Amino acid sequence: MSVEVAAERLSDRAAERAQQHALSRKRVVRQVRDAREKLTSTTGTRRSFDFELMRIYAQNKLSAALAVTLLALAIGAIAGWITNPWTGAVGSGAVLAAHVITLVLAHAFLRIQSDKANLRAWHLRFVLAEAVLGLAWVFALIVVIQANVPEADTFLLVGMLIVVAIATMIGATLPGAVLAVTLPVGIMVIAHFLLVEGLQGAMMAALAGGALAFFGIISTKLYQANLATLEARAEKDALFGELETAKANSDEARRNAEMANIAKSRFLAQMSHELRTPLNAILGFSEVMKEEMFGAHSAPQYAEYANDIHASGQHLLSLINEILDLSRIEAGRYELNEEALVLAGVVEDCHHLLKVRAKNKGVSVVQRFEPNMPKLWADERAIRQIVLNLMSNAIKFTPAGGEITLKVGWTASGGQYISVRDTGPGIPEDEIPIVLSNFGQGSNAIKSAEQGTGLGLPIVQGLATMHGGSFTLKSTLREGTEVITTFPAERVMEALPAIESPPVEPSYILPPEPVMAMPEAANVGALRRALFGGR
Repeated sequence: MSVEVAAERLSDRAAERAQQHALSRKRVVRQVRDAREKLTSTTGTRRSFDFELMRIYAQNKLSAALAVTLLALAIGAIAGWITNPWTGAVGSGAVLAAHVITLVLAHAFLRIQSDKANLRAWHLRFVLAEAVLGLAWVFALIVVIQANVPEADTFLLVGMLIVVAIATMIGATLPGAVLAVTLPVGIMVIAHFLLVEGLQGAMMAALAGGALAFFGIISTKLYQANLATLEARAEKDALFGELETAKANSDEARRNAEMANIAKSRFLAQMSHELRTPLNAILGFSEVMKEEMFGAHSAPQYAEYANDIHASGQHLLSLINEILDLSRIEAGRYELNEEALVLAGVVEDCHHLLKVRAKNKGVSVVQRFEPNMPKLWADERAIRQIVLNLMSNAIKFTPAGGEITLKVGWTASGGQYISVRDTGPGIPEDEIPIVLSNFGQGSNAIKSAEQGTGLGLPIVQGLATMHGGSFTLKSTLREGTEVITTFPAERVMEALPAIESPPVEPSYILPPEPVMAMPEAANVGALRRALFGGR
């Protein structure tokens, strides 16, 4: 059995290594994909991110088309009012023409699929178109400078701030396009103010440079925020994809497990019938031979062999029954025939069944039952199987002169429990999961001459769970083991108080019988003469 445990541990380690290898392989594949996409990117990010950022830029351009058009018309009108209408109209027309070019490019980009788009070429087109738009804004603002009026400087600064702010908001996802618009306008305005003599020119140039730097920082922050949003969305989509894949794999594994479980149940049901039929014949004929019903054996060894055959058949039958019970419990096909029973009475009956076995081994059994406990709603056969399995294990591993304590009592939550405690060698802490597994046996069971099937405790655990209870195993080396099976308070049948019957009132009252007065003597004589005639 130690070899099987070692093999099981090796298989667990191999499964863990395989899982780690799968995760590492998935991480390498993702890194290679990201590196390949970065090689084809224009900004060093993933290609899909570049496409999405350009797509957002194109959508922003189309959404702000009307606002930019109104701004160009307003600046042209103001420039025409300061200088002359024809000059303002020319400046406004230049801005609108450059604006239309950017809109046409944006509309064309939105119709291209991501896998067919040459991002480097489109990035260059957008930058050049924005540069043309920036030069158009410069032309529209230079027109005002030619007028040499006091309002020209204020108009120039305010116009630059508006143009730079709008370009920053619209093209934040394409930093190159923002620079292509803002740098020509900003350089022109700063150069104009630096050419103006005096403190006012220096202050206006510093204000224009500070505003340009401020909007540059805003543009960078907006670009980083949009990029972080796309990365988060991509990670979320990848996570959802992995979850869907894992769910599909788990559903497939669950279906396969269910089909395997159904096949196992059918196989065990079929084999139980096929095995029990010849096994019953073996048990019957071996018992006839053992009891020498048709005469004594010619050799005494025959009786001994018949006894061994009968004992082996009984052991095989118990093994088949345990395997079938465990398979039904795991498949959820174990049906509980519940009824009201006294838990202490069932435990005491099981004690009587195993009393001789414990006495032959020199083990004493002590009963400690709580008195006057109410009945429990449970399956009596399952409860007997729980107690017999626990007591059999306790007798098996308790040495001669040891003691087994049976307890039946109340739990803290109002339920009932069964406790079987022995003074055996105990179970090491690292072997408890092995003992509770199917066909698992500890080192003490392996060394013992009475090796079992390793199904007793899993069956007990399954039956306790089916009753809604719990199963606890406590063990200390060289001190003993205690196994506790609890049943919930919902299964305890408390006696209901008696209902007082209401007093019954009579539905009618008989009238009192009239009391006849004694007649006088003269009247009696007259009555007699009238009836009988007379004297």
